[in-house]
Amino acid sequence: MPPPAPLAMPEQDFSASPDIAVSPPVSRDPIWRIAVFAPALLTTGLLIWGLHGLLASSGMSALEYLLLTLIGLTFVWVSLAVSTVTVGLIGRLDPATKTPRTDPMDVALLVPVYNETPWDVFGNAAAMLDDLERQSGGHQYTLFVLSDTQDAAIAAQEWQAFQALSATAPFPVHYRRRADNTDRKVGNLLDWITGWGAAYEAMLVLDADSLMTGRAIDRLACELAADPTSGLIQSCPQLIGADTLFARMQQFSNVAYGWLLAEGLAHWARTEGNYWGHNAIIRTRAFASSAGIPHLRSLTGRSDLILSHDFVEASLLRRSGWRVRFLPRISGSFEETPGTLIDYVKRDNRWCRGNLQHLRLLTTRGLHPVSRFHLFQGAAAYLMSPAWFVLLVFWALLGRDADTNVISYFNEANPLFPNWPPAMTHIDSAVFLVVMYGMLLAPKLACATIITAHAKAAKLFGGRWAFARAVLVELALSVAYAPVLMIQQTRAVLRSILGHGTGWNPQRRDARAYPLATLFKFHWVETVIGALLLAGLAAGLVSWWLIPIMVSLVLAVPLSALSATSSAMLRLDNPLTLREPTIVARARDARADIRAQIETPNVAAE
Repeated sequence: MPPPAPLAMPEQDFSASPDIAVSPPVSRDPIWRIAVFAPALLTTGLLIWGLHGLLASSGMSALEYLLLTLIGLTFVWVSLAVSTVTVGLIGRLDPATKTPRTDPMDVALLVPVYNETPWDVFGNAAAMLDDLERQSGGHQYTLFVLSDTQDAAIAAQEWQAFQALSATAPFPVHYRRRADNTDRKVGNLLDWITGWGAAYEAMLVLDADSLMTGRAIDRLACELAADPTSGLIQSCPQLIGADTLFARMQQFSNVAYGWLLAEGLAHWARTEGNYWGHNAIIRTRAFASSAGIPHLRSLTGRSDLILSHDFVEASLLRRSGWRVRFLPRISGSFEETPGTLIDYVKRDNRWCRGNLQHLRLLTTRGLHPVSRFHLFQGAAAYLMSPAWFVLLVFWALLGRDADTNVISYFNEANPLFPNWPPAMTHIDSAVFLVVMYGMLLAPKLACATIITAHAKAAKLFGGRWAFARAVLVELALSVAYAPVLMIQQTRAVLRSILGHGTGWNPQRRDARAYPLATLFKFHWVETVIGALLLAGLAAGLVSWWLIPIMVSLVLAVPLSALSATSSAMLRLDNPLTLREPTIVARARDARADIRAQIETPNVAAE
């Protein structure tokens, strides 16, 4: 490590007014936010008004008000996605701005790792540094691999990989391993900032699987240097390394649909953007003075680390006056994605517990309203799954008609139970489900239509026919996996509320199929619920419109096994698979080279 350069990073007081460090230019153009939120709220209001008219014909009960509330809560988020895509489509017409020329900065590239495969981490770093050498921005870069690895064998390989990289790297490379994994990634970065942060004007935070081109890194540095009021600038990572069917589905969705959602988010968030914890550049002193995160105190007095710290850090930066920007048009930012359904769910479970903590931070003093919305939205993304599940139960109990309406049956048997009106028939339910599915698919269909309409864009996906086929496959897989993910997220919410599942194990990067026993153990809840729906269908008690959901849940185990299979058959080609980015190929070669250097001495010793 270089000589110490300590920088204080005090914990922030959520109950006190913040010190305003900078006064950035105020954006007085609310048109984009109005264009996103007004249509979503209006559409949801009209839907609730129409359904209320149907239900109120014979009086409203508490159960019916609960149903309307759940419908409104689920529908408004779907509407927000649709209006965000619309704003992104309009905003895409704005001309791109050139990266300004700026005075050079000292930038630290930080790679926090925890029990990761060393040659993958250092191979990616080697490719980034070599590509960065070709840039002419004038900034000075230093790489830090910040290890929290607790496995002694992996730590030894990290040291070998560091020696291999530092011998050939065009920029300074440093390595630090903490003996104690205190506060996980938050503590890892805190240790670096308080030990060496004062020597660097900016830090670009990367994940173990992050990969960025030299041009993308240099553009982020130039953007931060040109705007002294910006505290954080987030890039938009694209997914790479997708070999399995599930990973390729995620990658295709990210590349084909994600760009328009990202464009819309950038337009309405403006200087109150968000932070995703990696592939973002941060002004070091701004972060140190504004974003020190304290532990939360639970109702039982337990001290809880804030797990999804990135959203909170962005909110605290903005609270102190620093601009938080999102620049989706900077290409060359990449990350990997879990290869199987089980690996995806395990990662999602970690995020769920962290995002639900954000509900306890909504009353933090001094937060910008948009920052509060980001925190609430992160939690709502998981709370919607239990809401969807309750709606599924409602629709199952409504049956096919008045004679099979289970709720009506119990009402007649018990006069004290609130009366359920016959206005909400199975036909009304079907209409609502069709509208909801249509809204869910609308953002994807909008993006697909735009790409299909432009020959050059479609050519990047292998042509119009190949792209259309890939869209249909991706939509079918998304519909198939959605009910399984709904149940898994509902379980994750319940575990988080009960305080279970507090572990934070490293993500499995290499996709491998799980044994059949593991699949059954992991998906038994979905399978049982699917079997109950099937029995209800066979008995004529459940609406036929729930067949797609029932099939997905019954086949949860086969679908999970399918997720780990090769994507060669269904292809799902996209620009990143048809024309692999040069940086990805260089990283693969660098990984192989460093791995050979690590394993060769071991083979000789044996």
